[in-house]
Amino acid sequence: MTPADRNTAATFKPSRSLPTTRDARALAARRLPRLIYDFIDGGAGDELGLASNLSDLQRVRLQPRSLAEVNSISLKTSLLGRDWDVPFGVAPMGMCDLAWPGTDHSLAALSLRHNLPLGVSTASSTSLEELLRLSGGRAWFQLYVTGSTQDAMALSQRAANAGYDTLILTVDVPRLGKRPRDVRNGFATPFRMTARHFVDFATHPHWSLKTLASGLPTMANFSGANAKGYDRNAPRTGANWAFLQELRAAWRGKLIIKGVLSAEDAVRMKTEGVDAICVSNHGGRQLDSAPSAIAALPAIRQAVGPTFPLLFDSGIRTGDDMVKARALGADLVLVGRPFLYALAAVGPEGAERMYNCFTGEIETALAQIGVAAMSAVTSACLYQATLPA
Repeated sequence: MTPADRNTAATFKPSRSLPTTRDARALAARRLPRLIYDFIDGGAGDELGLASNLSDLQRVRLQPRSLAEVNSISLKTSLLGRDWDVPFGVAPMGMCDLAWPGTDHSLAALSLRHNLPLGVSTASSTSLEELLRLSGGRAWFQLYVTGSTQDAMALSQRAANAGYDTLILTVDVPRLGKRPRDVRNGFATPFRMTARHFVDFATHPHWSLKTLASGLPTMANFSGANAKGYDRNAPRTGANWAFLQELRAAWRGKLIIKGVLSAEDAVRMKTEGVDAICVSNHGGRQLDSAPSAIAALPAIRQAVGPTFPLLFDSGIRTGDDMVKARALGADLVLVGRPFLYALAAVGPEGAERMYNCFTGEIETALAQIGVAAMSAVTSACLYQATLPA
């Protein structure tokens, strides 16, 4: 935690709103065991990639405009044949209930309440079927190719049978990135308790007692009859071009490819018939030397053309960030860590508070740049001197 974060954590009261993602992160750092906080907050290597996601977004500036008609502002966004009430969704994240028991349920309820897409991870703490139901059909299932490609195809068929109409194939984890915080803390699956972990949990009773009462989260899509097939540390090299062709032929719904930083790859994916691409460097959790996602976005937008659907994640912390991503070519952004920080900070109310934080920031940013609708944001809304090289 930075000194600013520590000061924020010391003065912040859970009964208040969450003014910013920084407030949520600071309080989460205080309330979570170090093992869990570092798993959520950490990145690969020296975390240069994680840092560049944030700093490169911060360097991009918006162009304020004066005397515009912005009495009424619309955040509505259309993507993949569906209208959404806001320009962001929840990124697929594994083992969300580690942040706070019932986090998956809270995020699904948010999706239903505010009509936004919910990413459901292969490694979710709640079954893919239940999350689709709780979100009112707004969930997208994210597929990892772990184990054999036959297992992955079977999992995609399970999603289809459940009623999913959108699949996200994540392709940027051929091998799990080295995350030194997890190594130092002994975070591993299956988990083995040590004396240090016992002290860590004992000194964070708020989280520990609630988690013990609720039961330790599991990978719900691999329990019971489906227990076989997921190893967090196993290579995921089965996600290759041949598998993409096989999956595209079998999957009848919308197909999104997530984890793309190469314009050349994006063009080939478009040719292979995918419906959308998510520009992402996995939140800086895979290759420390990778470019920031926001630096890669403009070239990918130029390569695939102005109308091809592009999503974006990695580094989003504010509503301003979402406006910047839209101006640089993204149709919709996915948000991960901020929601987990918020739920860890204040419990089930955290999802709603972070949602309110984001929507308020977006509306303020649009008013300042003189644009009355998120759908009208273009590169003209950027202060040109700060555009990524």
